[in-house]
Amino acid sequence: MLIKKDDLTIRTATPADAPLLGRWWRDGEIMAYSGEPFGLDITDEKVEKQILSCSEDAYCLLVIEKDNQPIGEISYHNMGNKTVQFGIKICVSSMRNKGLGTKFLRILIECLFNRKGFEKIIVDVTPDNIRARHVYEKLGFREKNAIYYQLTKADFLL
Repeated sequence: MLIKKDDLTIRTATPADAPLLGRWWRDGEIMAYSGEPFGLDITDEKVEKQILSCSEDAYCLLVIEKDNQPIGEISYHNMGNKTVQFGIKICVSSMRNKGLGTKFLRILIECLFNRKGFEKIIVDVTPDNIRARHVYEKLGFREKNAIYYQLTKADFLL
């Protein structure tokens, strides 16, 4: 997958991204919002294997870039029944709180609904991640329970 809009890029991760993704995933500060405050115990080799196992039809790991510089990642998983689950992390702290997460999600959601044929998107959010919950609600997601949000194509707010 490769999507470019203005100075933003969403692209499929490659094996060359493994060291950067591994560094981010091992960093507890970055991973805290994903419920992993001590980071993941993962090697670059395991990250590379995960990247190589990606398929746009099943599970896909994407790198997000601003001005051609990697700033974070998105992964999505096809859950069946035209439903997809995804997660996003802005990993470069200086790029947070600038509205970039919302912009990247709008781009990805349009692709998932209009090009990939999904009808529903599910995200799980840690209860204390107020910032993420606000972003998802701004895009039209509706809370399903204390953690899960879902978005139907009809509810997506452009």
